[in-house]
Amino acid sequence: MNRLSEVDLSQRLSKKEATERLDAALERLLRLRLTLGGQIGERRLGPPVCVVFEGWDASGKGGAIKRLVRPLDPRHVRVAQFAAPTYDEKRHHFLWRFWPVLPGWGGMTVLDRSWYGRVLVERVEGFATEEQWSRAYEEIVEFERTLAAEGMIMVKFWMHVSPEEQLRRFEDRAGDPLRVWKLTDEDWRNRDRRPQYEVAVEEMLARTDRPEAPWHVVPGDDKRLARVVVVETVCAAMERGLC
Repeated sequence: MNRLSEVDLSQRLSKKEATERLDAALERLLRLRLTLGGQIGERRLGPPVCVVFEGWDASGKGGAIKRLVRPLDPRHVRVAQFAAPTYDEKRHHFLWRFWPVLPGWGGMTVLDRSWYGRVLVERVEGFATEEQWSRAYEEIVEFERTLAAEGMIMVKFWMHVSPEEQLRRFEDRAGDPLRVWKLTDEDWRNRDRRPQYEVAVEEMLARTDRPEAPWHVVPGDDKRLARVVVVETVCAAMERGLC
């Protein structure tokens, strides 16, 4: 299990190439989204699209999500963010709280964090028992298989950054009065536990990567490259879903 170590974090894009590729991908995305939503083309609803973002703290999830939805009409896409479950949510199965935001035919949802919290933070921090997080892999696989069988296009991203780049971003946030709110004590604690999280991430990638819901590990040390990769990957998945 060494998928993270195989990622080339030294990759870079020039500003010019990044701008050209991102602009082209965003136009492509807009056309695909309008087609799947029934606004253009044959004017019939296409399959739902669900894009899942997981990753290290300060790995660029927020910036990638902003670029991904930038060309889209807010009526045609939903962005949902998930933090720790509430008291009431804990009374239900851990997947229960995600159902209401899933897209229907013609819809698109982008998830900032997801059901993978069960096998990541809840595992590492001890919020779930070993029996709970151990069985969650198959529960998640079956959940996603059910969604895919109903036609859903699923794209899952792990935004990957090096410890050195993460530290640099933490320090940048700490020194910026307009971004310091994005840095919490929990972020620093999670960084201290990175070795434990790496074990959890590797097992997650190995056990929940399926053809109908594949993982895409995005090299995130260069934000420009990461954003281009995200949008181009979503476009490719949508095009396959239209075939």
